[in-house]
Amino acid sequence: MWTDDPDDYEPELPPSKSQLKRDSAALHDLGQELIELPPEQLARLDLPPGLLDAVRLGQTITAHGGLRRQRKYIGKLLRDLDPEPIRQALADLKVVSADAVRLQHTCERWRERMLAGGDAAVNEFLAEYPEADRQKLRQLVRDGQRERQAGQAPRAARALFRHVRETLSADADADGTGEFEEEAPEAD
Repeated sequence: MWTDDPDDYEPELPPSKSQLKRDSAALHDLGQELIELPPEQLARLDLPPGLLDAVRLGQTITAHGGLRRQRKYIGKLLRDLDPEPIRQALADLKVVSADAVRLQHTCERWRERMLAGGDAAVNEFLAEYPEADRQKLRQLVRDGQRERQAGQAPRAARALFRHVRETLSADADADGTGEFEEEAPEAD
């Protein structure tokens, strides 16, 4: 119902010039994030072909001015799209990357603990991850300790790391979540 009360009337104002600049800068920053992605992560995003080509071209440009122009072009392309699904996909990639880093650090801690603690640390690992191969773990730990004492290249230590990572990854997959939950070993 229409009233004569002037307080009820609120005109629709267009966005301010400052707001338009902030929005444009946010799209340029989103374009920069896309340019900085590794090719395998970029391929996982469902980007339109024109935008994907522009981002890939941006990844090859080394000149500062050319890269700035390419970022602006990518921002222009993003204006015609809804950027929220792209932002959400980037956030999901960051979560996956954070899980991978946590897994990496936990594997490194377990490897170092087993190399330093020997059979006691192997038994603690097996108590948490009973599906791990006890014999293989013990052999890799003994070989890794010998390599350290002899000052040799850490081939067995790397193999131990791979075995620990495979065990922890299989455990995360067995949970059904596909996500890794950090279980930090306690220091002695």
